[in-house]
Amino acid sequence: MLTNILLFSALKRLLCCALLPLSLLSGCFCAEALADDNYNTRWRLHGFIAQGVIDVDHSNYVTDDGDISARLTEIGINASYQLSRDFRVTGQAVYLNGGNRYHEGARLDYLLLDWSAYSTENWLVNFYFGRFKNNHWLYSNIRDVPQARPSIILPQSIYFDGFRDIAEGGEGLDIKVSYSDDELGEFDFGLSAGTSDISKAQTQIILSKLAGGRLKHDYDIQASLYWRPLYSSWRFGLALLDSDFSYDGGEQDAFLDADIVLQRYFLNALYQGEFWELSAELLQDRFVFDDFYFPGFHQDNLGQGIFLQGRYKAGNRLTFLGRYEKFYINKDDKHGRKLEQGSQGQIPAYFGYQNSFTLGVSYDLLANVRLELEHHWFEGTARLTPVVLPDARANSREHWNLWALQLMYWF
Repeated sequence: MLTNILLFSALKRLLCCALLPLSLLSGCFCAEALADDNYNTRWRLHGFIAQGVIDVDHSNYVTDDGDISARLTEIGINASYQLSRDFRVTGQAVYLNGGNRYHEGARLDYLLLDWSAYSTENWLVNFYFGRFKNNHWLYSNIRDVPQARPSIILPQSIYFDGFRDIAEGGEGLDIKVSYSDDELGEFDFGLSAGTSDISKAQTQIILSKLAGGRLKHDYDIQASLYWRPLYSSWRFGLALLDSDFSYDGGEQDAFLDADIVLQRYFLNALYQGEFWELSAELLQDRFVFDDFYFPGFHQDNLGQGIFLQGRYKAGNRLTFLGRYEKFYINKDDKHGRKLEQGSQGQIPAYFGYQNSFTLGVSYDLLANVRLELEHHWFEGTARLTPVVLPDARANSREHWNLWALQLMYWF
């Protein structure tokens, strides 16, 4: 607990220093503004600490040894400052320890300048400059905040942990246009363009520990459209992503320089009633590899993923969750037989798909303290890292289980 408190304090200093240059635009210093009551209406400061235990049988999803682990730590601090009526600066710094899911350490999830460019009774237009958040997918804008997510582990068919930092947002420009109509309902349109830095550690998590070079995110453009009919509890959305990556091989590298294309297409629906919340999201992935393994290598796969989820609020404190999901790396090889044959038996067929069923429960001990427990039953290992060169030795079973318990506090 002492370690978590020290990390939280360090993150607070990190975010404060990150916000400082933009705060100077209004002639104030971060530390002074936080302490001065005159700025209380302009500053917003929030944070969270979540710690848990996780156990995974017959998989290296979290640890290589498969033992019960405390690598379920999330600590974050987010702040915003209203520079003027139309301009706001906001950011979030976090420390994460998720084992093999993503690299351990601190990072800035987002740090941006929000410009409210146009506002009327029906229209609202915002521009976001800097490192913006991904607001295009159903749960992408809340995946970084544990108390806002529907579960400890999000559906891996869509929200693959290995790509967490890349998918969290990008450095560039994001535009959001909202329109409300007394007959048609509410519309939200988003368009963003940017890139994300990929560390050496994250490169090896995604590709393999044999990767001596660096994976680079060269280009990313996303668009989304959401519609809520008038007086409806339903919301429907679609999103598109087009992203280019490149790999620069290192000395004595197991892999060659390569070009990688990732294109994604989403459809989703969300129902929020008094007691029930129902959601579904459908994904089609296009993953193109050129070179990488050997000169002239080419791979072009269409993958598919889907999840169906229900949550029931049994009172003000208790919530139950159930979810079913499926994912295929190649929609034309849903049983992974071609994958196993193409690797001459080195990669088992069950690396071509990953299906799961999840049950969970959460209980609010206090207004800002929650305890969550969930259990996952998996069939297949397509969403385990590394994805490019799977570790068949550490993941030798088609069926594996996961349970996680996490206590979270926020303010």
